Amino acid sequence: MVAVTHTVGIRDRFRAQMLQEIKDAALRQLAEGGPQALSINAIAKELGVSGPALYKCETHSGPLYFNVPDAETRTAEPQSRRVPTPAVASVAPVPAPSGFPRVDAATQRGREDVRRKVLGDELSTEERLLAEARAAFGNGAPTPLPEEQANADKYRDRIARLRQAIALHERNVEALRKEIGNIR
Repeated sequence: MVAVTHTVGIRDRFRAQMLQEIKDAALRQLAEGGPQALSINAIAKELGVSGPALYKCETHSGPLYFNVPDAETRTAEPQSRRVPTPAVASVAPVPAPSGFPRVDAATQRGREDVRRKVLGDELSTEERLLAEARAAFGNGAPTPLPEEQANADKYRDRIARLRQAIALHERNVEALRKEIGNIR
């Protein structure tokens, strides 16, 4: 009889590693500056990602999950809060009820222009962050910091975080370009 064992995939290991890095960064900030120094943006900055990246991740199956505290347990572990994704085949247009306000074409164009500007600004920011992450990565061989010269593990950890930051910003840039392309 063959025993079937569950193997942890690369994504699962990556998520576990990122969660541990987030926890470690939070504990460092708490120890160094107390509760008033603890913030999502400060943790994100230390990890080289944007603040919202700590809340949202995409699973291999597609739906989004959010890392939010569970009201009952008050833990910040990722919770299975599935954002419903409608099946393409079953979605049928629903007529607007009578008397439902309609948006004229000029108003809709104005909204789309604002959306395009906001997404364009986000794209510019992500491209800048990507360039900064690539510069910090230094083609895979960044100069070791003084505390890393005596500890190779710290250097490898920083390189891994820089690679993750680059990958994240590349995905964000790609997603923003796709979203901008979808605007009418």
